[in-house]
Amino acid sequence: MGEHTREEVARKAGVDPEYVDRLVELGILTPGRGDEFSTGDVRRARWVRSWEEAGVPLDGMAAAVRDGVLSFSYLDASAFDRFAGISGTTFQQLSDRTGIPLDLLTVVREAVGFAEPRPEDHVREDELSVVSAIELQLSMGFRPVVIEGWLRVCADSVRRIAETETDWWRTEVELPLLQGGMTEPEMLDAQADAGSQMTPLLERAIVGIYRIQQEHAWSKSAVEDIEGALEKAGLYRRVHRPPAVCFLDISGYTRLTEERGDEAAADLAARLAALVRRSSQEHGGQPVKWLGDGVMFFFRDPGGSVLAALDMVEGVATHALPPARVGIQAGPVVFQEGDYFGRTVNVAARIAGYARPGEVLVTQDVVDVADGTSIAFTEIGDVELKGVSGTLRLHTARRGV
Repeated sequence: MGEHTREEVARKAGVDPEYVDRLVELGILTPGRGDEFSTGDVRRARWVRSWEEAGVPLDGMAAAVRDGVLSFSYLDASAFDRFAGISGTTFQQLSDRTGIPLDLLTVVREAVGFAEPRPEDHVREDELSVVSAIELQLSMGFRPVVIEGWLRVCADSVRRIAETETDWWRTEVELPLLQGGMTEPEMLDAQADAGSQMTPLLERAIVGIYRIQQEHAWSKSAVEDIEGALEKAGLYRRVHRPPAVCFLDISGYTRLTEERGDEAAADLAARLAALVRRSSQEHGGQPVKWLGDGVMFFFRDPGGSVLAALDMVEGVATHALPPARVGIQAGPVVFQEGDYFGRTVNVAARIAGYARPGEVLVTQDVVDVADGTSIAFTEIGDVELKGVSGTLRLHTARRGV
């Protein structure tokens, strides 16, 4: 359980000692013999303070606890042991000690979604675990802007995992317990026990998936290195062709959301995600980001992007989804923080907006490098698109005979 003094609880929870006294007076914290507190009390003090700052009245929480309507005893469960407290080191002190620029250190917290910390704010103990990696990166000559980008991508990706877990925990664990007749305090204790069993397995699964993704990414990078080495030695001639960016939009998505509500929109998004992810990966592509009414993809081979787009449009039609339309452009792109940027991306998005429902439109650049595929292209002529200088020669794509 852990034994902490009043001052230790305050420090680890990031609150004043007087706040700890206030929680004791309200009955939210109950010290043991010798006026000692548990590790769960540290969490209660920190979480209650954060709930209060979010607008939940402290007196109201205390009254609910006294009346038995609410209980914070579940914070004693081992599922919460992984949540670290506040260290005795400030951001400024950590920067001075390690040589890491202060503005880079603050990204560790700010990228997660918290307010940007001040130099005198104390670093969380779990935030300290990131410092060694940053120190090594800087010693190897990494640019701070690159490290910041990595931190933000990590924080955003893990945020999506955590929010998804929290959502299905509520629907698959908490709500069934309440519907089964448990009171709110009983449910909170029961779900905490279940979480103590589940979370170690989830962490192991996430690490396993991360390692698989690493191997996949490192393998693709190694292919480029090997091709480059063989090419320099005159043993290999690389086929130079630009990558392709593909945008898929669902026609009438906004109207569907307005007519059927958010739940129908979420169901549509889930079915669309499963379908297009499979189609893109089968042809060497990857989804880059989801845009509510559509998806952006990156393909190293433009021919594969067209084949995948045709599969997607056909798949959407056979799965009773609103018709899809696709725009594809081939050309150079800029990769930054897990996303792709540049004129190629902008043009592909504009083409998707121009396409008709059920249509796959591509530029002449795509046609020129999509040889060797069973695709037929029909030219529709030069087209002016909003936000794109000049005209673009566009073609409709369909399966060849």
